[in-house]
Amino acid sequence: MGSAYIDDREFAQYCHFNWGENLLGVPNFPEICVKSAIEYMKKRPKRKAFDVGCTVGRSSFELARVFDEVIGVDLSARLVLEAQRLKESGLLRYAIPTEGELQESFQVRLNKFGLEHASKKVNFWQADACNLKPIFRDFDLVFASNLIERLYDPKSFLKDIRTRICEGGLLVLTSSYDWQEETTPKERWIGGYKRDGKSVTTLCGLEEILSSDFKLLDTKEIPFVIRKTERTHRYTVAQMSVWERL
Repeated sequence: MGSAYIDDREFAQYCHFNWGENLLGVPNFPEICVKSAIEYMKKRPKRKAFDVGCTVGRSSFELARVFDEVIGVDLSARLVLEAQRLKESGLLRYAIPTEGELQESFQVRLNKFGLEHASKKVNFWQADACNLKPIFRDFDLVFASNLIERLYDPKSFLKDIRTRICEGGLLVLTSSYDWQEETTPKERWIGGYKRDGKSVTTLCGLEEILSSDFKLLDTKEIPFVIRKTERTHRYTVAQMSVWERL
């Protein structure tokens, strides 16, 4: 997730997706995804984690509960700025539309989530996932949530990310595989099309790209909800795929 420009309504949706509850009773997506990722880590070292597409930081903070250091990056300067402000002040405010021009205000405090100490281990940077700087390396876990279908060149990201992960470390991806041509040129989709008359799923595309450097450990389905207004919600199911760096 992430774009070069985020308006106030999109910003509020990102905030609520990260920190809010929804009326449909679906668990908070960043929190449950990080818990799953940590379970897959088992006895692997938990020195450094890389959260690519961190938006306003919930997953980065959750990773810092168990990792010694966490770096969160996002393409959107607005989201990174708010994540950094939350780290420094422990406070985030936003408002979600309820109906028409009416809004409901929300306030997030890190100490209510038990994350005030974990935040000291997190740093946020603006970065392009398809053109990462060499300094981002030596990670025991790379977590990329709902990111690949938002990238202009997902294959480039996936080819490069192997150089960032320690041997035996994990790459954890989540995606709804909702490819859109306005975000990713169709010739750069890694799945969701036919080739030689046969369907190519995104998971198949991931295996083609990653199999030389990674072993697929598991997949699981995780739903999430994005609140648009008080009575309008978007329900989606993402697939998590867990890859071990060979």
